[in-house]
Amino acid sequence: MRAIWKGAVAFGLVNVPVRLYAATGEHEVQLHQVHRPDGGRIRYRRTCSACGETVETADIAKGYETGTGELVVLTDEDLAELPLASGHEIEVLEFVPSDQVDPILLQRTYYLEPDKTSAKPYALLRGALEATDRMAVVKVALRQRESMAVLRVRGKVIVLQTLLWPDELRAADFPVLDAQVQLRPQELTMASSLVESLAADFDPSQYTDSYEAAMVALIEQKVSAGHTQAVPAAEGGEPGEGGEVVDLLAALQRSVEKARAGHGAPAVVEKAAPAARATRARKPAAPRTPTGSDALTDAVPEAAPAAKAARRSRRQAS
Repeated sequence: MRAIWKGAVAFGLVNVPVRLYAATGEHEVQLHQVHRPDGGRIRYRRTCSACGETVETADIAKGYETGTGELVVLTDEDLAELPLASGHEIEVLEFVPSDQVDPILLQRTYYLEPDKTSAKPYALLRGALEATDRMAVVKVALRQRESMAVLRVRGKVIVLQTLLWPDELRAADFPVLDAQVQLRPQELTMASSLVESLAADFDPSQYTDSYEAAMVALIEQKVSAGHTQAVPAAEGGEPGEGGEVVDLLAALQRSVEKARAGHGAPAVVEKAAPAARATRARKPAAPRTPTGSDALTDAVPEAAPAAKAARRSRRQAS
């Protein structure tokens, strides 16, 4: 695991240097949106609703629209001046009974790993939390936002679990719950018997994600049956999706096909495609990546003779 934050837990005069790690990670089969006829990936661009132009990340700012329809634009400098808890300190505010923390407030979970030099104060804090059956309420700044959190013990590790702010909870406003419902004693007895018949110690490892398993099986079935197709090359030069050389070869291939189609010569599709694959598979340790005229010469050797033939045909026709 990679630490996402480094700082210290401060309670009283004790300071415990720690590193923060994400304790959970959701897993799912990654599916992409594609164009059904040709399998091309669907891309979304950031565009301005006022001028319609594509907006670069560097030109994006944060804005707040007031109730009167006015816009307040906040710059990075404005946000940097906002008060924020220390970015490298987890300040313990108080210690509360564990049963007083409503689980609905709990958000993301992180592991706290102590430095080698802070193993003893870390164990001291862990032991104190266990002995008193309490959680430490703390404030911490993560990802440029101040969060309320609790420290609790899970096995040998201290866990930091962020909390929602109280005003972020929604009230359960359901009038039907206020209706008077009469329950007969025998009904409660029967319901309690049903609960007892299904009583067990909780073991989450016995449960599996049946939807993900079915999705994986479906994909494997289609692969085994040969129901696959080649991933089409993007024509728009999407960043990180093929690189400059591949896009150049694709453009060259289309130019050659267009030129030959205009003069009645067959297009050399099979020549350009293997060359594009070979260029894409070229290792980064290669002496240099062919660009410009080198790429034209190395990737499509027949392009130059084709161009000469086209020029001769035009001279003869004139």
